[in-house]
Amino acid sequence: MGSSVFFLQSMLRKGKRDNSQVELLTITGFLNIINRQTLICAVNQEAEESFKKIVEVDRLIDTMRDANGNELQKLVVENVLAFNESFWLRLAARTETCKSEDDKAWFLLDYEEFASTLMSIVDRVVNKTNEKIEYSTNVLKGIIKPALDEVEEIPWPPRDPETLKLMEREINQRELEGELDEGFLSEVNAQLRKAKEDGDKPGLEAMLQKVFQLYAAKVLSRRSYAKKGNQVLKAEEFLETIIKAPEEEWNKLLINGITLGKGEISPEELHAVIKKRIERTLIRTDGGSYEQRVLVEYLKGIQKRAEEVVQILQGKKPQ
Repeated sequence: MGSSVFFLQSMLRKGKRDNSQVELLTITGFLNIINRQTLICAVNQEAEESFKKIVEVDRLIDTMRDANGNELQKLVVENVLAFNESFWLRLAARTETCKSEDDKAWFLLDYEEFASTLMSIVDRVVNKTNEKIEYSTNVLKGIIKPALDEVEEIPWPPRDPETLKLMEREINQRELEGELDEGFLSEVNAQLRKAKEDGDKPGLEAMLQKVFQLYAAKVLSRRSYAKKGNQVLKAEEFLETIIKAPEEEWNKLLINGITLGKGEISPEELHAVIKKRIERTLIRTDGGSYEQRVLVEYLKGIQKRAEEVVQILQGKKPQ
């Protein structure tokens, strides 16, 4: 827009210098200039993005070419989503774009072996990933099976009060067997995202949220911070009671546990121990992992509920 205005001004100045008649530019003509320049800008941006992608692919190819067997496998796993049609076309075209004779000789002599090895590793990684997804799907099916009726519909909340206990028992057993790993959490997350996008399966969405809650409660309950030597830390003990409890019982526990209700723990003390537990969780889990995300979201859910209960007990409307 700025360059278009500059262009218009320069034309007017030129006309005045030549003492010639200045052709009046209509609004439409001016907008056409702007539109043409916008189109040119968009094309240039697309070309720049395309060039950046080619540079990234070339960098990956060069890194893999210089890697040994173990390093190559690791690189494939870390960049598995990069091996699309564009990647293979670029790899095939590298013999024509080599900057040095040594590079060109390498691609001419060793290209087929390198490409074959790469395809073999990618194929194994993809197959292993598919097997892992199938395994995680079966684990999830086993956990939610108690909540399904005869036609595999998902009434929620469950009609049978024993359903949640059966799901919790299944979670506990599979956690002991080491089956609730990142692959499992990724599968639950994928199914939950799909249920939200579909929008027509509220029962499934609520049930998958419950799976995450049961998982978080189980994992967070592994470690207790309620004792320091012979001293019992009341606020930590209270938080651990909430962590282990079903979400449906949180309101009652909070009302009976904090000083604004019938308890001994001040809202400030509870807030402090929740914050501390979140910090500990962030330290003890891998950054960006599903485990970290699920555990932190569970603790933040408790924190939010506590704040809402405090506002109600203070006679305020929850925000």
